[in-house]
Amino acid sequence: MRRGYITVFLSLSLTLILSLVFTVIEGARISAIRMKFECVTDIGMNSVLAEYHRELLKQYDLLFVDTSYGGSRPEIANTEAHLQNYTQKNCHAGEGKRLFGGKDFLAMDMGMVEIPAYSLASDEGGAVLKRQATDYMGDYPLGAVLDKLSANIGLLQGADIDTKDMEAWRQQYESRIDAIGLPEKETEDGETEEVPLNNPADFANATRSSGVLNLVLENPSAVSAVKVNLGDYISRRLDRMMGTGLCEEAVETGGEPNELVFQMYLFEKCGYYGAEMDKSLLKYQMEYILAGRDTDWQNLEQVAKKLLRWREAANMLYLLSDSAKMAEAQAMALALTAVMLLPELAEPVKYTILFAWAYVESLQDVKTLLGGGRVPIFKTAADWRTGINSLKNVRESLSEDSGGNGLNYKEYLQIMIFLQDAGTRTERAMDIMEMDIRRTPGNGRFRLDGCFDAYQAHLEVTSRFGYSYEMTRRYGFY
Repeated sequence: MRRGYITVFLSLSLTLILSLVFTVIEGARISAIRMKFECVTDIGMNSVLAEYHRELLKQYDLLFVDTSYGGSRPEIANTEAHLQNYTQKNCHAGEGKRLFGGKDFLAMDMGMVEIPAYSLASDEGGAVLKRQATDYMGDYPLGAVLDKLSANIGLLQGADIDTKDMEAWRQQYESRIDAIGLPEKETEDGETEEVPLNNPADFANATRSSGVLNLVLENPSAVSAVKVNLGDYISRRLDRMMGTGLCEEAVETGGEPNELVFQMYLFEKCGYYGAEMDKSLLKYQMEYILAGRDTDWQNLEQVAKKLLRWREAANMLYLLSDSAKMAEAQAMALALTAVMLLPELAEPVKYTILFAWAYVESLQDVKTLLGGGRVPIFKTAADWRTGINSLKNVRESLSEDSGGNGLNYKEYLQIMIFLQDAGTRTERAMDIMEMDIRRTPGNGRFRLDGCFDAYQAHLEVTSRFGYSYEMTRRYGFY
């Protein structure tokens, strides 16, 4: 009886012990599945980020994942498939190498993989891209740049140079001349015609239709002739992908996008006239950002026209303050009108001469800037380059000059960029990036609106032992 009693006791004890062992094993399986699920998720999501676009990093120091993966069309479903593949492979990592050929203790498989939220480069008007550019620039010395820009912009805006309508101002005096009228004479045919005033301002004004670049460049044919189809790029694209915008974690880590830093970033990464970059499709990229035309010539021409308007306004204001030059214009006007016996014309003619003189001096300024020289916003007598007699021979009076005081071409561009609408600037900057990346092998259809830098994934794992778990994680370049 005693021996049988011990056998029953042992049997009951083993039942309890084995139940405890199996419970512990099952608990270990559950914990292992959860832990491996976390590891698989981390590895998979990091693997997705490891597929960042190499050319975008190389050319623009930006980290984004292209959801087209070099294909014809970007779709977040492509990234979901990549994430599914990575996580599934890691669920079965090590198969065939189990101890004693045993079965898979976890038997995990990936179920649902979704990416419900992602930050595309173009989201919120390019704020996602600008946030990365701001982060890349890091500790850029904004203070000195901002102080200099603010001072120069203050000079321009304080005298309304950036808004003054020089054409309307000039037309006021030309209209006065037309209202007074010139004497008439009879021709050999018996008809009457006005006696020409021979105003040298008319010779200068006749060149206005020639185009600024044709007047100020020694060799206009050397200007880049590149032309692009703007409908191919993001600023004109109608079927843009839309993400979920800036994620809070990116803003908390890297800070808000900074417009001034972004402008400095553009000058580091983009070329302009006289500082072109080999990688670029459009050679005058900053000029494109300002003008938005489809050819290098038109973009440079538009910027040159704006420079000319600014310089005309500043130079006219200077002439009005220079008594010696005012006297020269007065003497020339009196000489012209005395012949006509119309002294009332002297005053408006004097001002047309001053406007023409400011125009010729401004052409010289633009020529100097495009030639690598410097021109101050407001001149002194020492800075003035042209004489009043240059009005009759405008082209011949302009000379090469790479010296001078004041601002250079890049600094004038910086002022223009600073005054430009931020949304327009960002859209055109993204055009430039797409143009350049598409020139590289395998990126012929690259689109910034298909690139993300942060994403949230919702994943599910199942086990053949009857368990399933879900997880949501957010990863990104921040």
